[in-house]
Amino acid sequence: MTSLKFLLTFSTRLFPTTRKQNVINIKRTFFLDRIIKRSDGRCLDFQRLCSSAAAKAVKSEDSFLKWFLLLIPVTTFGLGTWQVKRREWKLGLINELHRLTTAEPIPLPPDPLEVNELEYRRVKVRGHYDHSKELYVMPRSPVNPEKEAREAGSLSSSGEIGANVITPFHCTDLGTTILVNRGYVPKQKVRPETRMKGQVEDEVDVVGVVRLTESRKPFVPNNDVNRNRWHYRDLEAMASVTGAAPIFIDADFESTIPGGPVGGQTRVTLRNEHMQYIITWYGLCAATSYMWWAKFIKKIKM
Repeated sequence: MTSLKFLLTFSTRLFPTTRKQNVINIKRTFFLDRIIKRSDGRCLDFQRLCSSAAAKAVKSEDSFLKWFLLLIPVTTFGLGTWQVKRREWKLGLINELHRLTTAEPIPLPPDPLEVNELEYRRVKVRGHYDHSKELYVMPRSPVNPEKEAREAGSLSSSGEIGANVITPFHCTDLGTTILVNRGYVPKQKVRPETRMKGQVEDEVDVVGVVRLTESRKPFVPNNDVNRNRWHYRDLEAMASVTGAAPIFIDADFESTIPGGPVGGQTRVTLRNEHMQYIITWYGLCAATSYMWWAKFIKKIKM
């Protein structure tokens, strides 16, 4: 009995001491985990180090975002400047085309290779038409230069549909046959018998604009040679069908024969919407530049 009492007394004294030591060890371990000892013997707070590292990471991320977003106003400024250059180029091209199509006509050179250097140049020829080999480029709408200049780039249409009449023209002074776009006729006047008054057989003088062959554009149908339905200007094929040289001119309005196709069907109006693009890009540059300044320089909360 005496030995049993001794064991119970010893155990009750031992367990509280063990629990106290465990608590002290846990506290000591938790406290030491927050301390980092440097080589010089000084201790640093681990939580403070973590906070400092996180702050540096955030600062680095903000710096990257700052300079990355600056690319937006820089890029839009570059695009606006590029459109200024493009507008200058387009205006120069329009002026050059206007100069060529309004210059005094020159005699048509007999060499097709020389003619290839004269696109949009006004030339003059004398001879007679061969109405038995007419070609029809369709569908076409009549050209109105003043209206097209006002509506350049729009999707509006006159609603009038017809064809351009291409007729072999034998040049008496050159001894060769070329192709002449006599002009536009409405749909109900495509057949020659409906416009016999304009089918002159005598020699006439024609002034026109030199045009070169063109490639088929996307979504444009292929030319139907058998049905005499042409959708684009293929000089080699047209010359092969009519027996003419691959030389093509658009007759001007003054060369129109009463009762026949209406000349002056050369489209020289070019789309010039660069001013709209200039305003758009420079406007975006100004807006994004202000937002960048307010966010990263002025530090305005947005």
